[in-house]
Amino acid sequence: MKRLSKLPLHQKATVTGIAESELKPKLLEMGLYAGKEVEVLFRAPFGDPIAVDVSGYILSMRLSEAKLIEVE
Repeated sequence: MKRLSKLPLHQKATVTGIAESELKPKLLEMGLYAGKEVEVLFRAPFGDPIAVDVSGYILSMRLSEAKLIEVE
């Protein structure tokens, strides 16, 4: 199982699920649900936060949030 936090820059992946957490509803509202294609566009100098393309809009998120998102 691969996590969004470990996805290399400019590699596209498909969301397969989100780990159970208090952030899960927030992530779903932001469009991160199973079947959605995502791509990491940018990593801050120390790796956190990251910028993710989700269906044409750019989402900034912490690595702790990205670790909850399963991709393939």
